[in-house]
Amino acid sequence: MPDDLVSKVEVDLYEVLEIPRDASKEEIRKAYRKSALASHPDKVPEGEREAAEVKFKAVQEAYDILYDDDKRHLYDTHGMGAFNGSGEPGMGAAPDLDDLLAQMFGGMGGMGGMGGMGGMGGMPGMPGGSRSRKSPNEEQKYNVRLEDLYKGKTVKFASTKNVICSLCNGKGGKEKAKAKKCSTCDGEGMDGLTPLPKITPYALLMVHSHSPKDKCKKCKGAKTTEAKKMLEIYIPPGAREGDRIVLEGEADQVPDKEPGDIVFHIVEEEHATFRRAGADLTATIDVTLAESLTGFSRVVIQHLDGRGIELQHPQKPGQVLSPGQLLKITGEGMPIKRSDARGDLYLEVNVKFPEETWTPSPSVLERLKEVLPPPDPPIAADTVDVVAYDRKGNLDDFGANDPQGGSAWEDDEEEGETAQCATQ
Repeated sequence: MPDDLVSKVEVDLYEVLEIPRDASKEEIRKAYRKSALASHPDKVPEGEREAAEVKFKAVQEAYDILYDDDKRHLYDTHGMGAFNGSGEPGMGAAPDLDDLLAQMFGGMGGMGGMGGMGGMGGMPGMPGGSRSRKSPNEEQKYNVRLEDLYKGKTVKFASTKNVICSLCNGKGGKEKAKAKKCSTCDGEGMDGLTPLPKITPYALLMVHSHSPKDKCKKCKGAKTTEAKKMLEIYIPPGAREGDRIVLEGEADQVPDKEPGDIVFHIVEEEHATFRRAGADLTATIDVTLAESLTGFSRVVIQHLDGRGIELQHPQKPGQVLSPGQLLKITGEGMPIKRSDARGDLYLEVNVKFPEETWTPSPSVLERLKEVLPPPDPPIAADTVDVVAYDRKGNLDDFGANDPQGGSAWEDDEEEGETAQCATQ
């Protein structure tokens, strides 16, 4: 069975996750977690692992499509035919001739009136499809800072694209001049029954050309010329990795076709302070040992919009902050698109202990002992050894004293190992 189970075999993504077609995003998320856990290859016996891997990949791809609003709408409208093998909108890699003709002309082909090949749409023996009226889209990645995804941003840029020649109106030659048929294919786009190599969406535009004296003086027979235009894209607050920004009709123009779209795919840049998970943010704040015990009231971090986030600690007398403690600030996460809601901000506490250069006097240490809580009761033992220790031990060395060269981190029983009698 192929790896891309959902992409290559037409199945119902809602059936994969076992959810109704009107399921909410929360229901999709819960169903994904349940299915992913049940089909995870590490959770099943060895003999069932291969089937589990296939199921797990199908569940993952179904979730990736249905949880994204844009992808889900595309799937509900066009099915899996609108996606390539990676679960992204677009045509998969290395299509066969039928797939390529369908991409060029819509439906099952669309080369109506062309002879010589049977068994495909628009050719003898099959009903003709309508020719695609839109040129290919231009897809490109666009890196965006987390600050701009938080606040939103409008970007203006100059675009150079091909436009229909204004002198010949996309004909490539003089008004009454006739284009000359290709000597190889006789204007049919194929040589006998053999399609010409490297068929592209522009193939049928190239099988007819004008003689040099009849070519348009402006476009030199190319039918299009270059033009610059100022374009503008808007990144809404709360946009995230993988979101698409579409400029409709701004791709290169092609004669006899509607221009395609320019599609930007957002790539979220890594941030030095914040990490994002959906609509939530997390960051680490530093507090001194004295602050964690006695309290403070100060700005602990600068938010993505430049605001200082101030905390007052303790909230109740006697509260202390522990290393690794997580503080949740409701409503200070990322904006949620198409709503006034926001995610939450999680601040992880890093308690900074005194440096080694700190040398308090014995009297100061005695006062600290008096103020701080007492230690736990001593551990009773019949024999007590006073041992020396290295203050800078490295956990990477853990297990290095194994005489067999193994590691204490590994399982005691190696997979596939069998018991043997010891030699006497």
